[in-house]
Amino acid sequence: MAPFPAPAAVDAPLLVGYSGGLDSTVLLHWLQHSAQRAGHTLRAIHVHHGLQADADHWAAHCQHQCDALGVALTVCHVQVERDAGLGLEGAARLVRRAAFAAQLRHDEVLVLAQHQDDQAETFLLRALRGAGVDGLAAMAGESVLDGHRLWRPLLEVPRAGLLAYARQHALEWIEDPSNTDDGPDRNYLRLHVLPLLRQRWPHAAQALASSAAHCGGLRQMLDEEDDELLQHLQAAPRVLSVELLKQVSAQRRARVLRRWVLAHGAEPLPARVVAQLEHELLPAAPDRDAQVRWRQHSIRQWRGHWYLLPAVLPQLPIHWRALWDGRAPLALPDGGELTLQGAVAFDAPMQVQARRGGERIQLPGRAHQHALKDCLQREHLAPWRRAQLPLLFADGQLQAAADVVQSAAMQAWLLQHGAQLHWRPGGW
Repeated sequence: MAPFPAPAAVDAPLLVGYSGGLDSTVLLHWLQHSAQRAGHTLRAIHVHHGLQADADHWAAHCQHQCDALGVALTVCHVQVERDAGLGLEGAARLVRRAAFAAQLRHDEVLVLAQHQDDQAETFLLRALRGAGVDGLAAMAGESVLDGHRLWRPLLEVPRAGLLAYARQHALEWIEDPSNTDDGPDRNYLRLHVLPLLRQRWPHAAQALASSAAHCGGLRQMLDEEDDELLQHLQAAPRVLSVELLKQVSAQRRARVLRRWVLAHGAEPLPARVVAQLEHELLPAAPDRDAQVRWRQHSIRQWRGHWYLLPAVLPQLPIHWRALWDGRAPLALPDGGELTLQGAVAFDAPMQVQARRGGERIQLPGRAHQHALKDCLQREHLAPWRRAQLPLLFADGQLQAAADVVQSAAMQAWLLQHGAQLHWRPGGW
């Protein structure tokens, strides 16, 4: 049996995902003793999916076990969307992870009980789906969930080792009847394929998990190289240079694009979207306003750059107006914010409103007014940002288009008071 990790690995407050099954029961018991020795706090979370007739009994069992160990337990009731297109197992996993993320405290580490056999199953599943190195790396011992550390300390321990531990300590656990259903792919592998492989290769699970670990090491190395390349390609955090992208091989470009969108909280890029970016957006003329969408996000081209944006950007309502004296930040209806920095307030409140078209502004050093539309084009403001732009008026005269264009009078006032306008658009 592979050894359990040393108790010294427990170095922070822990939140244990506790289903009541064998794996998480062993994890909770082992961590409770490890945490006591290390002087760290430990609590557990049980996600009540409501998918089994005995779900209430399972929650009660978990509460009883935690009470016996002196571990605080939180039971989270969730609703699993059966028609989400992810399958029942995938939908349950999604809401479970959301529940974990919602319950994690500032400095807590989430600990999950996946073990060596789980890793072998994941490797096989992904191989059968044609995954590359990233997919074959399967589960990482250390990863991140919603900004928190996620730790899987049992990935090198086979299920037989967990069973031996549970029997040694006379632990009680729940057997989920759905585990005997060979309909789901993972269960089929567990019930039929892996036992058959073990007949010929007794250490099959260990070998498959080892292959996953090798892929994980390669993935980490490639991720580090991708991050370095991404720094070179980025003109801004959500903006990539098309000219520089074209200098990268297609395979590397696909990796970097996937890394880019994930770094900014977007959903993973499906293969079809990567193909669209490669064959439709990349060859598009630099001055063409083109985009590719997937789920809640889009990549949009403008003036030789790709922008990562929400699929639907909020805009200021055309008839929206507000009076603003600058004393406090002005919350905009699209989720953005307008701030006057370095000054107490304007001499008189400004009227703030959305663009309606046809506005003109007196620029510094100019004798005549100019069309705001022309000014924004000269400032190279992206079309979608123009639709979000808050305008500031005084006595019916346009004084500023957010912090992008300022009138002669506004610029003089800001200089005199050592102040600045700052606009944070909504939707980012």
